[in-house]
Amino acid sequence: MGFHSRAQWDYAESAMCLAIPGKIVELHDRDGVRMSKVDFGGITREACLEYVPEAVIGDYVMVHVGFAISRVDEEEAARTYQILEELGQLGEVRDEVP
Repeated sequence: MGFHSRAQWDYAESAMCLAIPGKIVELHDRDGVRMSKVDFGGITREACLEYVPEAVIGDYVMVHVGFAISRVDEEEAARTYQILEELGQLGEVRDEVP
């Protein structure tokens, strides 16, 4: 990436997207695509499970822009969630989507 100013670099750094850990609480199919409801510390969002076909209810997954990209164990999920919370990186999950 070519940055023309420090302000552009600061924005790019702060705009980085992260994967957030959550627990699968529901499975469903949408037009042939395997989907789920994932709980992120009390907030539930929908996520696509096509990249983790082995995931089942109760599994913890890392979700990036609506896609579960990997499975993690409960301890890793809790540790990652805590770090993201301390860094103030959970705003996207907490923002309500109508």
